[in-house]
Amino acid sequence: MNQVARVGMDIAKQVFLVHGVDAQGNTVLRKKLRRADVLDFFAQTPKTVIGIESCGGSHYWARELGKLSHSVKLISPHLATPYRRKGKNDANDAEAICEAISRPGMNFVAVKSESQQSILMVHRVRDQLVSDRTSLINQVRGHLMEFGVVLPVGRRQFQRTIVDVFADDSLPKMVFEMLHDMLARLARLDDQVTDLDVKIACWVRQDEAASRLMKLEGIGPLTASALVATAGNGSSFKNGRQFAAWLGLVPSQYSSGGKSKLGGITKRGDRYLRKLLVHGARTVLLMSSKGKGMHHVWIESLRERRPENVVAVAMAAKQARIAWAVMVGERQPSTVN
Repeated sequence: MNQVARVGMDIAKQVFLVHGVDAQGNTVLRKKLRRADVLDFFAQTPKTVIGIESCGGSHYWARELGKLSHSVKLISPHLATPYRRKGKNDANDAEAICEAISRPGMNFVAVKSESQQSILMVHRVRDQLVSDRTSLINQVRGHLMEFGVVLPVGRRQFQRTIVDVFADDSLPKMVFEMLHDMLARLARLDDQVTDLDVKIACWVRQDEAASRLMKLEGIGPLTASALVATAGNGSSFKNGRQFAAWLGLVPSQYSSGGKSKLGGITKRGDRYLRKLLVHGARTVLLMSSKGKGMHHVWIESLRERRPENVVAVAMAAKQARIAWAVMVGERQPSTVN
């Protein structure tokens, strides 16, 4: 068998498909592997480039194959799809991945470390708990509306006014019993979210890049840890604008006949991280309204020409670019403006 120059691997839970080509692009390897045999097989394979779709378990396999001295490239599934020449099956997917990773200018996903995956797990669990908490509060508000009790919108307003409901003797006894159970669940959710916030804050203090990001306006422990866990040191992006584009914070573009039209932001990439940056940008805008912040002049100038939401997204895009510069070490937070 000729030397394998490049391999595409379609991963799954138990059965993996491998497609390899030589330096001239000729197929020299087609193999089906069981999960338990993958590492043994590649341990006996000469050092090569292995492409894997970025999906569940891909970062684990990238780390393990990297330990065997292979060069692993993770590629987004939608970038590999155009290179699938036949119907969709595992073998054709592996061949498409093998072809896609050979294309010049192809964008790849940075391999996450175990530390990055761990803090991302904390973020995902926290996000689910916050969603459950919001759902529970809305459920309580909905039930009480059926008894003529209308509570204000917002978690903090809800927590301040819910105690007044128990002073209403006109409500049935069973309603109070259900309320006690639901509020007990709400208290447990609050405690769980708080515990995870403490974990995130501790992680940020121990991570140098996240600590530097914390010095930027509008970036707290949540955003700083999410940025580092998602983008690492930012080296997989050529510049800050590419990073902002990857987050979907740049305008969509339609150009034809030399005429360029810009639309709303693309909203591609990591939705959770984009949300955190926009929320942080709104904090910066609030500071600017009080005449504070290093971006005050730029923000107020933009506010004269654009709606508030547009300004918030523009600030989020600016923060993304600044964050990239800080992560790659091009600038120190105190010198960025």
